[in-house]
Amino acid sequence: MVAPLPASLLLTLAFALALVAGLIVKFWLATRQIRHVASHRDAVPAAFAQAITLAAHQKAADYTIAKTRFGLLEMVWGAMVLLGWTLLGGLNLLNELLLDALGGGMWQQLALLAAFALIGGLLELPFTLWQTFRLEERFGFNKMTWQLWLADGFKALLLGALIGLPIAALILWLMGAAGRLWWLWGWGAWMGFNLLLMLVYPTFIAPLFNKFQPLDDATLKARVTALMQRCGFAAKGLFVMDGSRRSAHANAYFTGFGASKRVVFYDTLLRQLDAGEVEAVLAHELGHFKHRHVLKRIAAMFALSLAGFALLGWLSGLAWFYTGLGVQPNMAAPNDALAILLFMLAVPVFGFFVAPLPALISRRHEFEADAYAMAQASRADLSRALLKLYQDNASTLTPDPVFVKFYYSHPPASERLARMAA
Repeated sequence: MVAPLPASLLLTLAFALALVAGLIVKFWLATRQIRHVASHRDAVPAAFAQAITLAAHQKAADYTIAKTRFGLLEMVWGAMVLLGWTLLGGLNLLNELLLDALGGGMWQQLALLAAFALIGGLLELPFTLWQTFRLEERFGFNKMTWQLWLADGFKALLLGALIGLPIAALILWLMGAAGRLWWLWGWGAWMGFNLLLMLVYPTFIAPLFNKFQPLDDATLKARVTALMQRCGFAAKGLFVMDGSRRSAHANAYFTGFGASKRVVFYDTLLRQLDAGEVEAVLAHELGHFKHRHVLKRIAAMFALSLAGFALLGWLSGLAWFYTGLGVQPNMAAPNDALAILLFMLAVPVFGFFVAPLPALISRRHEFEADAYAMAQASRADLSRALLKLYQDNASTLTPDPVFVKFYYSHPPASERLARMAA
């Protein structure tokens, strides 16, 4: 009889196979998208011929193709970095260096998490800079200065240390002190932390990066307030955010949780849309609350996080989980930070293949929100607003259908407008 393969080798093979298969699928989808968009570049779709110029259509096609090609480079680099951390022993080397310098214990584990985050950020830095200062700049979207970029980076690093390290220390302490069911306590702490973050983000964190001014357009304010009253929605305030400091892209969103909810409009959005169109966009966002999409997503986050913590609780005590991913653990000492990092690295590789499911659910939610917006505001205003936003954000009108089904969280403009007309 042939002896069964060791569990560590099976994990290594499964991880490598999933990584290669994922790369093949991503490459296939990206090349489909590039070919499909390029083949439709020279003519505006008939349904949009009266509203979209050929120049705007071609800009959207070129922007989409450029982003997709850039994404291919990021994909290859990300796979190389992932292999370097795992099967090629990068994480194992970093862990051993910190063990030699600090010994074991909480400080070494926190140092491992912090060093991993810093090194990962540095490895991604060239792509971040290229995307912001070359790709977005080329198509006229980037408004970020180097000074603002550096200030944002410093603030994000400081917040990461002030917020991330304490919750990481709490999770690590629970892993060592709460027994076999530590993962249940850890999940509770993690969910509590996320809910607290939702409460404090609008008031204390977001203003560190952007200025928020109360909406001072009296006519628009009255119209928006009347809409929210009709929809039974209460918010702490209506604010305008200086999104134009960083980008020409436009947006509007709700932020906060419970009594801290705010309605936020990008200043770029208010410049591009008239009052009726802004009302329609807000009605769409209110549709997400009316259909409880936000609560459903929070509930899904709770459930997935619970499953993830339970799986991590099981894997963290198994030697083959570490060795199968390129790490030599000392099972007589805590390996909690190693377990967390390996879990974070491995789960996306296997989870990639179920990505179309949440994308499908999200697109259905968008259709439901559109239907609600048409019941509460003008369908014509919503259609015009969507067309302006797609055009101003250079979103292609002709994406590849398979690429859409796999990645798009929002339906393409053609599908949304056709559904509205129907």
